[in-house]
Amino acid sequence: MANKNDPMKRRVAGLIAGLVINAVGNGLTVSTNMGTSPWTASEVNLAYLFHLPVGIPIFTIGALAAIVNQILIKQFDKVRFFGELLFVGFFSYFVDIFLDFFNKLGVPNLPIWLKIILCFIGIFTFCCAISFYQRANIFMHPSDDTTNILRFRYFKGNVIKAQLVNFSVALIIIIVCVALTHKIYSVNIGTIICLFANGPLIAFADRHLWHSLHHNFRVIKPITDRDN
Repeated sequence: MANKNDPMKRRVAGLIAGLVINAVGNGLTVSTNMGTSPWTASEVNLAYLFHLPVGIPIFTIGALAAIVNQILIKQFDKVRFFGELLFVGFFSYFVDIFLDFFNKLGVPNLPIWLKIILCFIGIFTFCCAISFYQRANIFMHPSDDTTNILRFRYFKGNVIKAQLVNFSVALIIIIVCVALTHKIYSVNIGTIICLFANGPLIAFADRHLWHSLHHNFRVIKPITDRDN
């Protein structure tokens, strides 16, 4: 298969669609309180710990992850760094908007069986979104970039090891928050689904959704370069 990139308009559309849809999915899963991805769960628990809107810890953790990514690639890639900050800035803002929207719709008060269904819909939604902006490969969420950097630069392409290392930091944050508040939020059956189904769901979206959007390559030092 040729490594010719898609038109930039299509890639930008993939980035924007992925960003907004990711925020919708995360807002829905957080609203159900039936569990979400480990990183989002850690940010929700930080929000409760410090009595903040969830968007603030989402941006703060994302910004720290963007800094860590620069350390991991062992150089300053200003396009990647500021692109990730821009992405997580918009993402955190949209998550707050959609979380408030779903809360006002009464999602937290629905029967548990219905919230579990909605939680899975939210997980599937943000996995599709990740597929879109990873394929567009302009900018992405800093934590997704961390997984990619660990995978291809440190673990010889092993995504399982990369995800475990990445998620372990989020789990530590959750444990610390629980120790301080004696409560836990957004960790439930949905978190287990995320741990085991994120990869397959993203792969499903790669194969079956938006066929005209392909995996594109960055001109500036692709993170998937296995020769590094």
